[in-house]
Amino acid sequence: AVVGLGGVGLASILGAVASGARSVVAVDLSEEKLKLARDLGATHTFNAADADLVEKVRQATKGGVDYCVEMAGSTRAFETAYRITRRGGTTVTAGLPPPSATWAMPSTNLVAEERTIKGSYIGTCVPSRDLPRYIDLYKQGKLPVNRLMSGKLKLEQINEGFDLLHEGKAVRQVVTF
Repeated sequence: AVVGLGGVGLASILGAVASGARSVVAVDLSEEKLKLARDLGATHTFNAADADLVEKVRQATKGGVDYCVEMAGSTRAFETAYRITRRGGTTVTAGLPPPSATWAMPSTNLVAEERTIKGSYIGTCVPSRDLPRYIDLYKQGKLPVNRLMSGKLKLEQINEGFDLLHEGKAVRQVVTF
């Protein structure tokens, strides 16, 4: 599952599909991004504002997801990611919340449910190893990152482009010179 469908979250959907995941769950507040996630191969999509989200995900996945990556960078998103992960599952956080953000949980849950929580920074990418593989997957049509492009901007429009990203109205933009 992926919680938070910005550019990195949607790229995670592509990665899950390319790796052969049978079930790919996407969670976000934006119906537009949920639709894009479906178009990219997500098998289940859920609006994060739904009060019954956790129950619905657990029902659709027969008890919760095995792996969930949080990409939104908020405490609420991380809590959601943890709650939809099944017993014995792994929750990965790669979103960057403010440094003062904390998350509270009953400490026995982690042990009693045999869960794993991991942090990930830049996906532990090793460019010399990983980029050639990603390019090959793209050329084979298995990693269509071009579908994440939401627009082109001239260099003079860069500030407007950042505003669109901040407002969640763009996924990835290409700057032309």
